[in-house]
Amino acid sequence: CLMGIDEAGRGPVLGPMVYGCMYCARSYHDTLATLSFADSKTLKEEQREELFESLKMNSSIGWEVDVICSKVLSAKMLKRYASVHYELQISTFFSRLKVFLIFRTKINLNEISHNSAMGLVRKAIDSGVLLTEVYIDTVGDPEKYRVKLTEKFPGIKFVVAKKADSLYPVVSGASIVAKVTRDRALRNWVFDETAQNMHMNTGSGYPGDPNTIQWLKDHKHPVFGFPTLVRFSWGTCTAYFKNGVEVTWESDEVDEDAAGYGSAKRQVTLSSLGFTGFKRKSEEIESSGKGRCKFFQARKLELIRKFQ
Repeated sequence: CLMGIDEAGRGPVLGPMVYGCMYCARSYHDTLATLSFADSKTLKEEQREELFESLKMNSSIGWEVDVICSKVLSAKMLKRYASVHYELQISTFFSRLKVFLIFRTKINLNEISHNSAMGLVRKAIDSGVLLTEVYIDTVGDPEKYRVKLTEKFPGIKFVVAKKADSLYPVVSGASIVAKVTRDRALRNWVFDETAQNMHMNTGSGYPGDPNTIQWLKDHKHPVFGFPTLVRFSWGTCTAYFKNGVEVTWESDEVDEDAAGYGSAKRQVTLSSLGFTGFKRKSEEIESSGKGRCKFFQARKLELIRKFQ
């Protein structure tokens, strides 16, 4: 079988990013080229909807989507997390347990995209689809991406290209699947929040759209930032946080002696995750460890910098 993979909604500051795939038998490829699939961006909304419904009814075509909501994108791209390593030291006179917290870095958008595409390939394989070739619109360097995919799935030929949605009909079909799915998700969006005067007159959702900028201004909250429709990790949002209410994060560590791992000068804190306006009041927290998370205080755990 052949598979095409494409995404919709990579650039907007609002809503989900959607990865879609379409696959069919190799023998159906020539027929696929006659079905009027094209890059979804060149088609009107009505045309995309019609083509999507037609491919859903076509028993010779399979498809799948991965909808990555804005909340998940924000969490992954702003994430700082620690993996915990334990070391039990035993001697003649005493035993001591050391706990090492090693901080990991955030996940960038390219990695999220790669993982989504590979997840679609894996899902198809697990469902019994015998994939031999996969065509995919590139994210980053095409050759590096191809090597990465080939190492993950060595039995499959991968073709990674720029503008693949306009070059290969199977990717054009995947583009339609992704775009229609995202458009429907936005049309049917239900806010988690219950604030008054919320609306979906968002414009295109792209940071440069005046209507989108106005929507962000209208829906900014001084404490919570924005509704979950917004991707907090986008640089567009940072400026809006500068005048936000100051917040003291309980888990921010202010003890410089236990301030991180390796050569870091201080521990990564919640207030440093892009929310530049959310300042902690460090002068109000003693360096005795009062600012540490209660979990660590209760267990008398602290970060160490030197290993013995």
